[in-house]
Amino acid sequence: MSGYIDKIQKISAQLLADKKVDMVIGFRKGTMPMINEPCTAKEPDDVGKFVWDSFCVMNLANYLTNRKEKIGIVAKGCDSRNIVNHIIENKIERDQLTIIGVPCTGMIDKNKVYSTIGKDIIEVKEEDDNILVKGRDFEKTINKSDVLRDNCAICIHRNPVIYDELVSDKVEEQKDVDRYEDVRKIEAMGSDEKWNFFDNLLAECIRCYACRNACPLCYCPTCFVDESRPQWVGKSQDPTDIKTFHLLRAYHCAGRCTDCGACVSACPMGIDVRQFTKKLEKDCFDLYGWEAGLTIDKRPPLDTFKPDDPEDFIK
Repeated sequence: MSGYIDKIQKISAQLLADKKVDMVIGFRKGTMPMINEPCTAKEPDDVGKFVWDSFCVMNLANYLTNRKEKIGIVAKGCDSRNIVNHIIENKIERDQLTIIGVPCTGMIDKNKVYSTIGKDIIEVKEEDDNILVKGRDFEKTINKSDVLRDNCAICIHRNPVIYDELVSDKVEEQKDVDRYEDVRKIEAMGSDEKWNFFDNLLAECIRCYACRNACPLCYCPTCFVDESRPQWVGKSQDPTDIKTFHLLRAYHCAGRCTDCGACVSACPMGIDVRQFTKKLEKDCFDLYGWEAGLTIDKRPPLDTFKPDDPEDFIK
């Protein structure tokens, strides 16, 4: 990963020195193990703080909405797909951006690491396909593939789909991945079983909206849950209000979600919010052959209309 870091810093410094961008958005080391945080550099001397490893989890496209500056941005595969979404949805212009693409081999789920170790962790280092975990009285090596985030384990778009600079050769994309095994299991359930499944899934939700705030698709000036005139959904912890929030948010992401996993990573209660968005992602693929964020030349299927669209769904 040191090669990635050197290249990211070098490209960023050159962009800033040449005044091609006003800032570069990347990652710096966080204060806690396994957490890197978004940061910006506005001068060439600032780029030394940029890092890259398998803990650069957050989707940096979230910081592009309605920006007016010229921006350089570090982007792995899912970030780049959400940048495409932003361009399509007119939240930023393509010529405002210089995209520093980073071929990705998957991000690590820190909760899986904590579960595997079962002790307080002081330091984590990445070494090729392994991570070395250190605590006060132990060191343990874990295979990275055993602790990948669930969305990364099934990702088939690890290379940036759009970029101006690339920090390394592209990585091999994963093939023969069953992306929707969990969705099919839920689809096969009866009505009562599905109801109970989602009841249990959302039982711990505290409506903190961390999933919404971390999502690069949730940029409405006023979210429907914050509206009071009209009030679309109650403000309480009533299970019906909680379900309404998650279901409506998921439908808002239909045809747009790239399965970046930002919602799951942000949830303080460990709820797998992707169980909602993945169903809609699967339906968009099955019905329209559509995967979000792969091209700026085509709009999402639910965003367009043709007079000869099939109408079998109208009874």
